[in-house]
Amino acid sequence: MNRISVIIPIHNEEKSLGELYQRLVTVLVGVGVPYEIIFVNDGSSDHSLSIINTIAEQDQSVFFISFSRNFGHQIAVSAGLDSCTGDAVVIMDGDLQDPPELISELYEKYLEGYEVVYAQRSKREGEGFFKKITAKLFYRTLRAMTEIDIPVDTGDFRLIDKKVVEYLRQMPEQNKFLRGQIAWLGFRQTAVYFERAQRKYGTTSYSIGKMFRFAMDGITSFSNHPLRLVTGLGFFISFLSLVIILYALYSHYILDRTITGWTSLIISSMFIGGVQLISIGIIGTYIARINRNTLQRPLYIIQDSKLPVSKQADDTQQ
Repeated sequence: MNRISVIIPIHNEEKSLGELYQRLVTVLVGVGVPYEIIFVNDGSSDHSLSIINTIAEQDQSVFFISFSRNFGHQIAVSAGLDSCTGDAVVIMDGDLQDPPELISELYEKYLEGYEVVYAQRSKREGEGFFKKITAKLFYRTLRAMTEIDIPVDTGDFRLIDKKVVEYLRQMPEQNKFLRGQIAWLGFRQTAVYFERAQRKYGTTSYSIGKMFRFAMDGITSFSNHPLRLVTGLGFFISFLSLVIILYALYSHYILDRTITGWTSLIISSMFIGGVQLISIGIIGTYIARINRNTLQRPLYIIQDSKLPVSKQADDTQQ
């Protein structure tokens, strides 16, 4: 009989944990297969860890990993993937915007032979215009710039087969972008559509800065287009400069009119300087990714844990 693992990264979700656990158990019992729930405490500063501890003491199917500090959402999910034992693994957030009740539909698709079943948002409740438009722009830009088919309007809420988990464990990147990695692996994939609910408790900890860094991780992980763009821009600026030089020579020697102007000189210098800085920044982003991977630091540090027997681990994990 198949076993389901549910991985839930947690960061300051004390208000939602009780309801989340109750709804999860109801759904998983209804599915009728053995299950395990793995909470990954990503450096929460509220009472999330103590609540998770209490739940884990009362339910032998609940396990947890607690980081020494905040390492980020994608790293937290990766830690759960390193520790799960299920044949089918569900990844979902702990803020109740990913409805636990959808797991039964994901599992039904899995039984049809799909190795990846992702939850695709047909509607996003409680999100402002800016968040919706930037999310739509990000997914479509990423899809256009990469050679792999990354589904639009999907987060990390999905069910994956254990063979997908095994391959994900073999990917050593420090800058994780799991939805892209899963798409890159291939396998049979399908979608289950749902309306994403408004956040019920608290506010998101995903700031604009974090979202921008996440977007950059996605683009630089699976696309060389920014580097090609920089190269193309360099050729364009060089060609434009050559045209201006030829025009200046023509104007001076043929038209007997020398081009002067402090304003045009400063504007040209600032424009070229801006292009150079952008180019250096893009190249630097790729170099920084290489540097992080060559340092070979642990992906995360475990401060405390309760893991399935077959996955007992050291406090320090690669």
